[in-house]
Amino acid sequence: MNMMQTSMAEARQVVDPQAEISARLERLPVTREVFWARNIVGAATFFDGYTVIAIAYAMPVLVKEWGLNAQQTGMILSMGYVGQLIGAILFGWLAEKIGRLKVLLFTILLFVSMDVACLFAAGATMMMAFRFVQGIGTGGEVPVASAYINEMIGSKGRGRFFLLYEVMFLLGLVGAGLIGYFMVPTYGWKAMFIVGLVPAILMIPLRWFLKESPRWLVANGRYEEADAIVSKMEASARAAGHDLPQPKIVATPVRRQSDWKELFQGIYLKRTLSIWAMWFTSYTVANGTITWLPTLYRQVFNLPLQTSIFYGFLTSVGGVVAAVICALLIDRVGRKRWYTGALLLAPLPLLALAWLGATSAEQVLVLAGLAYAIVQTVTFSLYLYSAEIYPTRLRALGTGTGSAWLRLGSSAGPMVVGFIMSAMGIQYVFATFAVLLVIGAAITALFAVETKGKALEELSP
Repeated sequence: MNMMQTSMAEARQVVDPQAEISARLERLPVTREVFWARNIVGAATFFDGYTVIAIAYAMPVLVKEWGLNAQQTGMILSMGYVGQLIGAILFGWLAEKIGRLKVLLFTILLFVSMDVACLFAAGATMMMAFRFVQGIGTGGEVPVASAYINEMIGSKGRGRFFLLYEVMFLLGLVGAGLIGYFMVPTYGWKAMFIVGLVPAILMIPLRWFLKESPRWLVANGRYEEADAIVSKMEASARAAGHDLPQPKIVATPVRRQSDWKELFQGIYLKRTLSIWAMWFTSYTVANGTITWLPTLYRQVFNLPLQTSIFYGFLTSVGGVVAAVICALLIDRVGRKRWYTGALLLAPLPLLALAWLGATSAEQVLVLAGLAYAIVQTVTFSLYLYSAEIYPTRLRALGTGTGSAWLRLGSSAGPMVVGFIMSAMGIQYVFATFAVLLVIGAAITALFAVETKGKALEELSP
């Protein structure tokens, strides 16, 4: 017996620490620590979503108050996304170097401080500048948070668990719509930023209750800290009545340092280029649609302010409903099949809208809203997919650089709408969006890899 125990102990000593930590995490159910980590990060992500879209509900008032034309409106809507591009790359890289939680805390402080600054904007130029800096913070928060949540859980049910967290971002969009509907007509555009400020500040102290990602810790040679965190999670699972099986340790390659050039080498080249295309095409359409709709209803169809905001809110709600359905089903359907189908289905209502001429607000509400809801199942779940296709040493960086194309698409979308609407008419906007989605579907079908049901280390050596 003693010889057997000695042999087991010796075997454990030669096991790669990274493989051991991964195997122990893979066998765990959703523990109390992971559940609350998701909720705390999810609450911050809720306010990130609120901050991103708040300007869309303020714009119908700002257009009239500041006398903005279509190009200026598009620039204000787009500048936040340009900042997000920088934040996604910068903070994704930084999270690989100093850890997930330190970066998350800083990004929240940055976008909350700019929420205050937006209250004092006196014109289009100042608002563009403040939204640009704010975008740097919001752009860094979501990809790093996504890497963190992915690294805390095993492969079983990962899609559902993670995407129910991602729904919080969409609920932030809906929350902005509710505040816009009830507050902006009465209290003006500044109400959007005032209401978004208080709960965001309350979230900052909660960061101190989170633990660093064990996968990141052990990948950076800090095994003792990773072991302590996982041991606490194991004790929590046993205390909740779960019997933990023996960890199934899979051999892993020799640990390597993160290097951005690896994103374009070996198996990761095709993954990187395909995910970039998926990010860009889907977000150009989704954010080009949702950010312009309230102003579109007000300017083109001359609807009352409150009705314009309410129609935009209904579109956001439709996106949340579709996203929840996706979260519940994507582990069964699979990532690649879902994305290809959605990107092929969404162009149909857009083409119908282009053919009909988009002559009424009701046409736009129904058909553009349907297309947005379908595309939203792709956009909100790409953080899950991006984090799955890269190893721990590249996960935050790969997710950040991938989501930088989200920012390019998101910044391009409102500007495309403003330019095409001024030059050719609104129906051509929807036709352009339909073509973009078909291109994204073709790239996904040809080059995307399936990730459902596989451990992160199995997917990405």
